[in-house]
Order: sequence, then structure tokens, then C-alpha cells
Amino acid sequence: MTREELTTLITAKYPDIKAGTMKKYPEFIVPTDKIHQLCRELKDLPETRMDYLFGETAADRKDGFHMVYFLTSSTLGHCIMLRVVLTDKANPSVDTVSDIWRAAEYHEREVFDLFGIRFNNHPDLRRIFLEDDWVGHPLRKDYKDSFTLVK
Repeated sequence: MTREELTTLITAKYPDIKAGTMKKYPEFIVPTDKIHQLCRELKDLPETRMDYLFGETAADRKDGFHMVYFLTSSTLGHCIMLRVVLTDKANPSVDTVSDIWRAAEYHEREVFDLFGIRFNNHPDLRRIFLEDDWVGHPLRKDYKDSFTLVK
């Protein structure tokens, strides 16, 4: 499916999803409450068959945290990027997609550990890199590191 065909299919099915401007992959800005449903349908639809989540991460931006999902179809050969903007920086949360793609379990644990974004219904949401008693989330722009180098 071409970029234009994917864009037409997704935006026609979900009028509240907007096409983004990313050049490498077709990009879609998805409302927070629609991400799980959209991911499930993109995996199951014969036209899309997005059977592989090859990346899931976050970015701390001025307007909120941006959750970013990279999906591909190993049988049809197309890739897309989904983006969800979480405007509540104090308590960011979004539904997990780990029940759709098992790889999301570890991606989401990393995002939770480093950004503090909670994933609703995640089966094992806990820190993956930092110690359990670590205070804060180091990839947030407001994070203050108390570590000092000894000279």
C-alpha cells in the first residue's frame, strides 16, 4: 500500500486522526483514547497487517510528552508512525499495546523508567534500567541530576 493509500484508509476510518508531516514514514497523530483500538485494527486489517512493532519511545516536548510508535507489516512491506500527545505532564498515561505486540512490554518499561509515563493495563510496569529507589525520570526536561563528578 502506498503512503497515500495508507493515509486515506486510516483518516477515512478515523476522522479524528490527523496525518502528520514526517517524511520517512506516513505519520498519524492519534488521540490518546484511540491508540489501543487503532493499533488492534492496524494489526488485524487485511489491508494493513501491522504485525511488528519495531519501535516505541517518547519525547519530552513543550506541549507534552509525545509517545511514538513505529509499525510495519512484514508481509506487505509498509511502515507507519503513530504519535500520541500526552498533555498532562504531571501524571502522563496511555493504554498499553503490549497485549497486541509482546515487544511493547519492554519498550513501555523503558519509557516508564526514563520518562515516567504510565501504561494502563501493562502486565509488569516497573523500572528496567534504573534501581527501584531511583528518584525521578532522567529523560524529562525538568529532571535535575544530583550526581557530581569528583575531581
